[in-house]
Amino acid sequence: MVAHRLVPILNVTNIQESFAWFEKLGWRKGWDWGEPPTFGGVCSGACEIFLCVNGQGGRGRSETPMTFGPTGDEGGDRGVWMSIWTEDVNALHQHCLAEGIEVTWPPTDMPWGIREMHVRHPDGHVFRLGQGIEKGN
Repeated sequence: MVAHRLVPILNVTNIQESFAWFEKLGWRKGWDWGEPPTFGGVCSGACEIFLCVNGQGGRGRSETPMTFGPTGDEGGDRGVWMSIWTEDVNALHQHCLAEGIEVTWPPTDMPWGIREMHVRHPDGHVFRLGQGIEKGN
């Protein structure tokens, strides 16, 4: 098999609120389907994520404030975890704080050569936002 494209599908409780959350993150609503809409997509560059109301996967957020580290819980959220590569994690962190997006792991240089942070969608989906770093930094 040769994959030509990959589009994750997230189970959400409210598609309009999810569109608004992604717009705060800097994505845009690509399309919706149904009356009222129960399926749709958000886009950023060449990337797309589908959103499905009450179906196609699990969801559920943890009560733990951190998704990583000694006080974090990597298994508490029942939503999807995804890595999204970006150019400037520090700027994105400031943007997320200004927009009121829940940051569950601050920008951190990880030993595997990535500077990453985590944000959590209201339905418990966790996004690992990262950029490569050169060894020795």
